[in-house]
Amino acid sequence: MKTVLKFFFASIIFVQGCGNNLPVLDNFGNTKFNLLTQDSLEVAFPDFIKGSYVVIGYIFTNCPDICPLTTNNMRRIQERVKHEEIPNVRFVSLSFDPEIDRPNVLKRYARLRKLDESNWTFLTGEKKITDSIIKQVGVVAIPSDSTMTNNGETIYFYVHTDRISIIDTEGNIRKNYIGSDIDLNEIISDLKLLVE
Repeated sequence: MKTVLKFFFASIIFVQGCGNNLPVLDNFGNTKFNLLTQDSLEVAFPDFIKGSYVVIGYIFTNCPDICPLTTNNMRRIQERVKHEEIPNVRFVSLSFDPEIDRPNVLKRYARLRKLDESNWTFLTGEKKITDSIIKQVGVVAIPSDSTMTNNGETIYFYVHTDRISIIDTEGNIRKNYIGSDIDLNEIISDLKLLVE
């Protein structure tokens, strides 16, 4: 009897140690959204990410504080994923300010930061589409203060959810993190759990 109990508890610990301890928090539903990449290629989201493990962040390029930190943290995650040879991981940054963040703006944003675009896609699209996507996953982005550039152009900012998420190969969101203040070891450990 003791042997049976030991086996039972060992089995529970083993199962909890796998990717099962990252429950499905949310998903993007069955709706397909047509978006544009930084290279102006049209993709159907979330279909184009299915089959890969995905690290996704929600940003806008005029952000003065949180989004640059989130983007830099995603770069750090990408470097660790490569270094530790974690297979089949893609990176996605979705802009919730598509009226400014057209593909060429996102391309410039990535290039200025010397980001590796080999497995990192920046996405933009019609405002109603990007609003629908972020609403589905509980990301809030509310226009707030605005400022004027020297040439009279108005720039507005957002109060927004500070988030990076990991998504499994079926398109399910498995865990959310504070994007600007991520624990790099935690997210790498979680990705390994999903991939195993």
